[in-house]
Amino acid sequence: MHRSPRHLLELDDLTNGELQRVIELSRQEPNANLMKQKSAALLFEKPSSRTRHSTELAVKELGGFPISVRKEEVSIGGRESIGDVALTFSCYHSIIGARVFNHAVLVEMCKAIDDAGANTSVMNLLSDLAHPFQAVADLITILDELKCDFDSLKDLKITYVGDPNNVFNSLAICLSHFKTPINIASPPGFSPDKKVVPKVNKLGGRVFEISDPVEAVKGADVIYTDTWVSMGQEQDAQIKSERFKDYQVNGKLLENAKSTAIVLHCLPAHRGEEITDEVIDGSSSRVWKQARNREKAAMGIISFLIESQGGRTWP
Repeated sequence: MHRSPRHLLELDDLTNGELQRVIELSRQEPNANLMKQKSAALLFEKPSSRTRHSTELAVKELGGFPISVRKEEVSIGGRESIGDVALTFSCYHSIIGARVFNHAVLVEMCKAIDDAGANTSVMNLLSDLAHPFQAVADLITILDELKCDFDSLKDLKITYVGDPNNVFNSLAICLSHFKTPINIASPPGFSPDKKVVPKVNKLGGRVFEISDPVEAVKGADVIYTDTWVSMGQEQDAQIKSERFKDYQVNGKLLENAKSTAIVLHCLPAHRGEEITDEVIDGSSSRVWKQARNREKAAMGIISFLIESQGGRTWP
Protein backbone atom coordinates (compact mmCIF):
# COMPACT_ATOMS: atom_id res chain seq x y z
CA MET A 1 0.00 0.00 0.00
CA HIS A 2 1.38 3.43 -0.95
CA ARG A 3 2.31 5.63 1.97
CA SER A 4 1.61 9.33 1.44
CA PRO A 5 4.72 11.50 1.75
CA ARG A 6 5.09 13.97 4.59
CA HIS A 7 4.97 17.67 3.82
CA LEU A 8 6.13 20.58 5.96
CA LEU A 9 4.22 23.83 5.54
CA GLU A 10 4.30 24.93 9.18
CA LEU A 11 5.74 23.47 12.36
CA ASP A 12 2.39 22.32 13.71
CA ASP A 13 2.59 19.72 10.93
CA LEU A 14 5.05 17.97 13.26
CA THR A 15 4.57 16.38 16.67
CA ASN A 16 6.91 17.36 19.48
CA GLY A 17 8.83 14.13 18.97
CA GLU A 18 9.14 14.76 15.26
CA LEU A 19 10.43 18.30 15.79
CA GLN A 20 13.00 16.95 18.21
CA ARG A 21 13.98 14.39 15.54
CA VAL A 22 14.47 17.24 13.05
CA ILE A 23 16.81 18.97 15.54
CA GLU A 24 18.65 15.70 16.14
CA LEU A 25 19.16 15.22 12.40
CA SER A 26 20.31 18.81 12.00
CA ARG A 27 23.08 18.23 14.55
CA GLN A 28 24.39 15.01 13.03
CA GLU A 29 26.98 14.65 10.34
CA PRO A 30 25.02 14.70 7.07
CA ASN A 31 24.27 11.28 5.56
CA ALA A 32 25.82 11.72 2.12
CA ASN A 33 23.90 8.68 0.83
CA LEU A 34 20.45 9.74 1.98
CA MET A 35 19.61 11.51 -1.28
CA LYS A 36 21.84 9.47 -3.56
CA GLN A 37 20.25 9.52 -7.03
CA LYS A 38 17.57 11.88 -5.70
CA SER A 39 16.97 15.54 -6.47
CA ALA A 40 15.10 18.56 -5.17
CA ALA A 41 13.25 21.29 -7.06
CA LEU A 42 13.57 24.65 -5.28
CA LEU A 43 11.07 27.19 -6.59
CA PHE A 44 11.59 30.86 -5.77
CA GLU A 45 8.79 33.35 -6.35
CA LYS A 46 10.63 35.73 -3.99
CA PRO A 47 14.31 36.72 -4.03
CA SER A 48 16.48 34.72 -1.67
CA SER A 49 19.94 34.79 -0.13
CA ARG A 50 20.07 32.54 2.96
CA THR A 51 17.23 30.24 1.91
CA ARG A 52 18.63 29.41 -1.49
CA HIS A 53 22.22 28.96 -0.41
CA SER A 54 21.44 26.96 2.74
CA THR A 55 18.90 24.68 1.06
CA GLU A 56 20.99 23.99 -2.04
CA LEU A 57 24.00 23.17 0.13
CA ALA A 58 21.91 20.93 2.40
CA VAL A 59 20.62 18.90 -0.56
CA LYS A 60 24.15 18.59 -1.90
CA GLU A 61 25.58 17.50 1.47
CA LEU A 62 22.89 14.81 1.69
CA GLY A 63 24.05 13.44 -1.67
CA GLY A 64 21.25 14.94 -3.76
CA PHE A 65 21.07 17.32 -6.69
CA PRO A 66 19.33 20.68 -6.19
CA ILE A 67 17.69 22.54 -9.08
CA SER A 68 16.64 26.10 -8.33
CA VAL A 69 13.80 27.52 -10.42
CA ARG A 70 12.74 31.16 -10.77
CA LYS A 71 9.05 32.01 -11.03
CA GLU A 72 9.37 33.36 -14.58
CA GLU A 73 10.66 29.95 -15.71
CA VAL A 74 7.43 28.17 -14.80
CA SER A 75 4.81 30.94 -14.33
CA ILE A 76 3.09 28.90 -11.62
CA GLY A 77 -0.65 29.52 -11.71
CA GLY A 78 -0.19 31.39 -15.00
CA ARG A 79 1.08 29.43 -17.97
CA GLU A 80 0.58 26.23 -15.94
CA SER A 81 -1.71 25.49 -13.05
CA ILE A 82 -0.23 25.12 -9.58
CA GLY A 83 -1.20 21.47 -9.50
CA ASP A 84 0.35 20.72 -12.89
CA VAL A 85 3.64 22.33 -11.86
CA ALA A 86 3.69 20.27 -8.67
CA LEU A 87 2.97 17.04 -10.53
CA THR A 88 5.56 17.81 -13.19
CA PHE A 89 8.21 18.39 -10.53
CA SER A 90 7.13 15.20 -8.74
CA CYS A 91 7.97 13.20 -11.87
CA TYR A 92 11.64 14.02 -11.29
CA HIS A 93 12.17 15.10 -7.69
CA SER A 94 11.83 13.64 -4.20
CA ILE A 95 11.53 17.10 -2.66
CA ILE A 96 9.80 20.30 -3.77
CA GLY A 97 10.72 23.41 -1.81
CA ALA A 98 8.84 26.60 -2.62
CA ARG A 99 9.29 30.20 -1.48
CA VAL A 100 6.00 31.87 -2.31
CA PHE A 101 3.94 35.01 -1.74
CA ASN A 102 0.71 33.14 -1.06
CA HIS A 103 0.59 30.21 1.36
CA ALA A 104 -2.38 28.79 -0.55
CA VAL A 105 0.01 27.88 -3.40
CA LEU A 106 1.77 25.41 -1.11
CA VAL A 107 -1.52 23.92 0.06
CA GLU A 108 -2.61 23.38 -3.54
CA MET A 109 0.72 21.76 -4.42
CA CYS A 110 0.34 19.30 -1.55
CA LYS A 111 -3.22 18.44 -2.55
CA ALA A 112 -2.24 17.73 -6.16
CA ILE A 113 0.58 15.45 -5.07
CA ASP A 114 -1.50 13.59 -2.49
CA ASP A 115 -4.46 13.16 -4.84
CA ALA A 116 -2.17 11.69 -7.52
CA GLY A 117 -0.38 9.39 -5.09
CA ALA A 118 2.99 10.91 -5.92
CA ASN A 119 5.90 10.26 -3.57
CA THR A 120 7.30 13.77 -3.28
CA SER A 121 7.40 15.97 -0.19
CA VAL A 122 6.56 19.69 -0.31
CA MET A 123 8.35 22.02 2.07
CA ASN A 124 7.69 25.68 2.76
CA LEU A 125 10.78 27.79 2.15
CA LEU A 126 8.75 30.88 3.10
CA SER A 127 5.21 32.10 2.59
CA ASP A 128 3.17 35.06 3.74
CA LEU A 129 2.00 33.00 6.74
CA ALA A 130 4.99 30.95 7.80
CA HIS A 131 8.76 30.49 7.73
CA PRO A 132 9.39 27.09 9.36
CA PHE A 133 13.00 26.71 8.19
CA GLN A 134 13.86 29.96 9.93
CA ALA A 135 12.16 28.89 13.16
CA VAL A 136 14.09 25.61 13.24
CA ALA A 137 17.34 27.56 12.78
CA ASP A 138 16.21 29.89 15.59
CA LEU A 139 15.56 26.94 17.88
CA ILE A 140 18.98 25.44 17.15
CA THR A 141 20.58 28.82 17.91
CA ILE A 142 18.72 29.25 21.21
CA LEU A 143 19.56 25.72 22.34
CA ASP A 144 23.24 26.09 21.44
CA GLU A 145 23.88 29.66 22.57
CA LEU A 146 21.99 29.46 25.87
CA LYS A 147 23.23 25.92 26.47
CA CYS A 148 19.81 24.60 27.35
CA ASP A 149 17.89 21.43 26.54
CA PHE A 150 14.34 20.86 25.34
CA ASP A 151 12.97 20.61 28.88
CA SER A 152 14.46 23.93 30.02
CA LEU A 153 13.17 25.92 27.03
CA LYS A 154 9.93 26.56 28.91
CA ASP A 155 11.84 28.55 31.54
CA LEU A 156 13.22 31.09 29.06
CA LYS A 157 11.82 34.56 28.51
CA ILE A 158 11.72 35.25 24.78
CA THR A 159 10.55 38.57 23.38
CA TYR A 160 9.87 39.42 19.77
CA VAL A 161 9.96 43.16 19.08
CA GLY A 162 8.27 44.47 15.94
CA ASP A 163 5.79 43.28 13.34
CA PRO A 164 4.12 39.92 14.14
CA ASN A 165 4.76 38.52 10.67
CA ASN A 166 5.39 35.07 9.18
CA VAL A 167 8.68 34.75 11.08
CA PHE A 168 6.92 35.45 14.38
CA ASN A 169 4.17 32.95 13.50
CA SER A 170 6.57 30.05 13.00
CA LEU A 171 8.75 30.99 15.97
CA ALA A 172 5.71 31.09 18.28
CA ILE A 173 4.44 27.72 17.03
CA CYS A 174 7.93 26.22 17.28
CA LEU A 175 8.34 27.34 20.90
CA SER A 176 4.85 26.19 21.82
CA HIS A 177 5.95 22.58 21.21
CA PHE A 178 8.03 23.01 24.36
CA LYS A 179 5.44 25.00 26.34
CA THR A 180 7.62 28.10 25.93
CA PRO A 181 5.69 31.40 26.07
CA ILE A 182 6.63 34.31 23.83
CA ASN A 183 6.14 38.04 24.29
CA ILE A 184 5.30 40.20 21.29
CA ALA A 185 5.98 43.92 21.56
CA SER A 186 4.25 45.86 18.81
CA PRO A 187 2.12 49.00 18.54
CA PRO A 188 -1.65 48.89 18.98
CA GLY A 189 -3.36 47.55 15.89
CA PHE A 190 -0.57 45.10 15.05
CA SER A 191 -1.59 41.85 16.67
CA PRO A 192 -0.55 38.28 15.78
CA ASP A 193 -2.55 36.44 13.15
CA LYS A 194 -5.82 35.26 14.71
CA LYS A 195 -5.26 31.77 13.27
CA VAL A 196 -1.82 31.45 14.86
CA VAL A 197 -2.68 32.08 18.51
CA PRO A 198 -5.14 29.12 18.72
CA LYS A 199 -2.44 26.87 17.23
CA VAL A 200 0.01 28.07 19.86
CA ASN A 201 -2.51 27.56 22.66
CA LYS A 202 -3.38 24.08 21.41
CA LEU A 203 0.26 23.04 21.59
CA GLY A 204 0.58 24.41 25.12
CA GLY A 205 2.30 27.71 24.44
CA ARG A 206 1.18 31.26 25.12
CA VAL A 207 1.47 34.57 23.32
CA PHE A 208 1.59 37.69 25.49
CA GLU A 209 0.96 40.99 23.72
CA ILE A 210 2.76 43.89 25.41
CA SER A 211 2.64 47.29 23.76
CA ASP A 212 5.52 48.74 25.81
CA PRO A 213 8.80 47.36 24.38
CA VAL A 214 10.74 48.17 27.56
CA GLU A 215 8.30 46.17 29.66
CA ALA A 216 8.33 43.35 27.11
CA VAL A 217 12.12 42.86 27.19
CA LYS A 218 12.62 43.16 30.96
CA GLY A 219 14.60 40.12 32.07
CA ALA A 220 14.53 38.61 28.59
CA ASP A 221 16.90 35.80 27.62
CA VAL A 222 16.28 36.31 23.91
CA ILE A 223 15.30 39.43 21.97
CA TYR A 224 14.22 38.83 18.39
CA THR A 225 13.38 41.32 15.67
CA ASP A 226 12.77 41.39 11.93
CA THR A 227 12.12 43.97 9.24
CA TRP A 228 8.98 46.02 9.76
CA VAL A 229 8.05 45.69 6.08
CA SER A 230 8.03 42.22 4.53
CA MET A 231 8.43 41.53 0.82
CA GLY A 232 5.18 42.25 -0.98
CA GLN A 233 4.12 44.84 1.62
CA GLU A 234 6.23 47.75 0.39
CA GLN A 235 3.12 49.93 0.05
CA ASP A 236 2.92 49.97 3.86
CA ALA A 237 6.53 51.10 4.39
CA GLN A 238 5.85 54.74 5.30
CA ILE A 239 3.00 53.93 7.69
CA LYS A 240 4.91 51.16 9.43
CA SER A 241 8.10 53.19 9.77
CA GLU A 242 6.13 55.81 11.68
CA ARG A 243 4.16 53.34 13.82
CA PHE A 244 7.16 51.16 14.71
CA LYS A 245 9.77 53.87 15.34
CA ASP A 246 9.64 53.29 19.11
CA TYR A 247 10.16 49.53 18.65
CA GLN A 248 13.77 49.64 17.52
CA VAL A 249 16.15 47.12 19.10
CA ASN A 250 18.97 49.42 20.23
CA GLY A 251 21.48 49.60 23.05
CA LYS A 252 19.09 51.41 25.38
CA LEU A 253 16.36 48.79 24.96
CA LEU A 254 18.87 45.97 25.38
CA GLU A 255 19.85 47.33 28.81
CA ASN A 256 16.49 46.10 30.14
CA ALA A 257 17.12 42.47 29.22
CA LYS A 258 19.37 40.06 31.10
CA SER A 259 23.07 40.81 30.84
CA THR A 260 23.43 37.40 29.18
CA ALA A 261 20.62 37.99 26.68
CA ILE A 262 21.18 37.19 23.02
CA VAL A 263 19.75 39.11 20.06
CA LEU A 264 18.43 37.38 16.95
CA HIS A 265 17.37 38.69 13.54
CA CYS A 266 16.40 36.50 10.60
CA LEU A 267 17.86 38.96 8.05
CA PRO A 268 17.96 40.94 5.84
CA ALA A 269 18.36 43.71 8.39
CA HIS A 270 17.45 47.32 7.76
CA ARG A 271 20.13 48.83 9.93
CA GLY A 272 19.01 51.98 11.65
CA GLU A 273 15.36 50.96 11.46
CA GLU A 274 14.34 47.85 13.43
CA ILE A 275 17.89 47.30 14.75
CA THR A 276 20.99 49.44 15.21
CA ASP A 277 24.56 48.73 14.19
CA GLU A 278 25.70 48.68 17.81
CA VAL A 279 23.35 45.79 18.55
CA ILE A 280 23.61 43.65 15.41
CA ASP A 281 27.41 43.97 15.49
CA GLY A 282 27.65 43.83 19.29
CA SER A 283 28.55 41.11 21.76
CA SER A 284 24.91 40.08 22.35
CA SER A 285 24.25 39.43 18.67
CA ARG A 286 24.03 35.85 17.46
CA VAL A 287 22.68 36.86 14.08
CA TRP A 288 25.46 35.31 12.01
CA LYS A 289 25.42 32.03 13.93
CA GLN A 290 21.67 32.05 13.40
CA ALA A 291 22.21 32.51 9.64
CA ARG A 292 24.77 29.69 9.63
CA ASN A 293 22.23 27.44 11.34
CA ARG A 294 19.87 27.81 8.38
CA GLU A 295 21.89 25.11 6.61
CA LYS A 296 21.65 22.81 9.62
CA ALA A 297 17.90 23.41 9.77
CA ALA A 298 17.55 22.57 6.08
CA MET A 299 19.52 19.34 6.51
CA GLY A 300 17.36 18.32 9.47
CA ILE A 301 14.05 19.02 7.73
CA ILE A 302 15.04 17.43 4.42
CA SER A 303 16.46 14.37 6.18
CA PHE A 304 13.23 13.96 8.14
CA LEU A 305 11.08 14.23 4.99
CA ILE A 306 13.22 11.78 3.03
CA GLU A 307 13.14 9.32 5.94
CA SER A 308 9.34 9.48 5.92
CA GLN A 309 8.98 8.55 2.24
CA GLY A 310 8.20 5.08 0.95
CA GLY A 311 9.16 3.68 -2.44
CA ARG A 312 8.38 5.61 -5.61
CA THR A 313 5.15 4.36 -7.21
CA TRP A 314 4.08 7.31 -9.38
CA PRO A 315 3.92 8.13 -12.20
